[in-house]
Amino acid sequence: MLAFIDESGDTGLRTDEGASRFFVVVMVLFEDHEEALRCDQRISLLRAELGYADRFELHFRENSDRQRKRFLEAVAPYDFQYFGFALNKGSEKLWGPGFEHKASLYKFTCGIVFENAKPYLTDAIVVLDESGTDTFRSQLSKYLGRRMTTAGGMRLIKKIKMQRSAGNNLLQLADYVAGVVSRKVQRKKKEAAEHYRYIAAKEVMLRVWPE
Repeated sequence: MLAFIDESGDTGLRTDEGASRFFVVVMVLFEDHEEALRCDQRISLLRAELGYADRFELHFRENSDRQRKRFLEAVAPYDFQYFGFALNKGSEKLWGPGFEHKASLYKFTCGIVFENAKPYLTDAIVVLDESGTDTFRSQLSKYLGRRMTTAGGMRLIKKIKMQRSAGNNLLQLADYVAGVVSRKVQRKKKEAAEHYRYIAAKEVMLRVWPE
């Protein structure tokens, strides 16, 4: 079992001064390593089809709408699931001193994603984006490290790995899913619904809080 985790948005609370309204974390889960490899290879092939070098990073925010559709069409046939949590920082219901600190906000958001995915995890290898923010990596690693087994001794997480997204196609997939989820919950971009339909069937749980 392989899990890839990425984020979209920022942790700033001043949404009236340019901070994103939502901070989104997603976990993309492959139960079968061979299926993950096939999806990985398809993304490499897509990169070649688009005329990019082998190390070119496909990134949802930076790609064009045409590239986004090609990516989502390419990965849609593969068997993976995802869990997402969107923290609505623009809600008046979000309050408490803990949310004023980045580390606490990261820990809370990552914790929700993990708890939602927990019943589906068995001996998972979890891959985090090495090029993500230091706070995100640190908080998520600590959180997962303390929860690698259940109270009954069942191992949920076998290993936690850090890799650069530029060299990992499936971290780029997690970035894409996070980007699609972010646009879906914002309900702003006209393409959001079209992008979401490619991954809607793969959604196990997507929570938005506060609503």
